[in-house]
Amino acid sequence: MSGSEIEVRRAVPADAARLARLRYEFRAALDPAAESEEQFAARCAEWMRERLAAGDPWHCWIAERQGEIVATIWVQVFDKLPNPVAERERHAYITSLYVRPELRDAGIGSALLDQAIAACEARAVDAVLLWPTRRSRTLYERHGFVVGTDLLERRLAPVQGRDQ
Repeated sequence: MSGSEIEVRRAVPADAARLARLRYEFRAALDPAAESEEQFAARCAEWMRERLAAGDPWHCWIAERQGEIVATIWVQVFDKLPNPVAERERHAYITSLYVRPELRDAGIGSALLDQAIAACEARAVDAVLLWPTRRSRTLYERHGFVVGTDLLERRLAPVQGRDQ
């Protein structure tokens, strides 16, 4: 990754519309979209703008090339219940690490992941959780993630409409 080509920075509310389009690009390539790109982009941009303005618990970093957002990562920090043992009382959830296909394998995903992990360390996070795609699993493993044995998951019914 050339430092002069790619700039990594924290996202701001003004980035929301472009981030929403990138999110659509990412997810619609994995599964059929349940709404039009225009509907999704409007709904998602508003969601992102609100979270980026609040600054906490959601955080986002982007990679830009010549002013175009080409990669992103989102982190949500959430509190655990207080406990009396020597254990940090926050977790974090990493989601939507996406690098445009033509720029993959150039270190951009690692640079974004490094930023996210550093922010988690600065916030005294106990554990960072994520659900990798098959392709991204090796990236996360290179950054110290392992398959846990103590997390249970229950999937709920899929969303049928967007009226919720």
